Amino acid sequence: MTKDTKKSKANIQPLGDRVLIKEAALSQEKKTVSGIIIPITVNEDKGSKAGKVVAVGVGRYEDGKLVPVSVKVGDEVLFQWGDKITIEGEEYYIVKENELLAVIK
Repeated sequence: MTKDTKKSKANIQPLGDRVLIKEAALSQEKKTVSGIIIPITVNEDKGSKAGKVVAVGVGRYEDGKLVPVSVKVGDEVLFQWGDKITIEGEEYYIVKENELLAVIK
């Protein structure tokens, strides 16, 4: 395995062009100067999610040639959806590469 396809701390290796993502933690609730508490759900974006890539598959085959995954472990990405899984109490998303929206630089 190359450094880009090593197993995650969750001890799982995605297959094909799938990516394992740990969703970024939401910020804490905020309190205005006047004392009004704004819950974290107000700021929550209902569209895309942000997270860190913790493992990647080797890629997909097109016309018999391997096309490697374009993101690597440690990249911060935006994604819309994925299959949510829980491993040892931690939640992760398994997302196909074409479902990634952007890499955050």
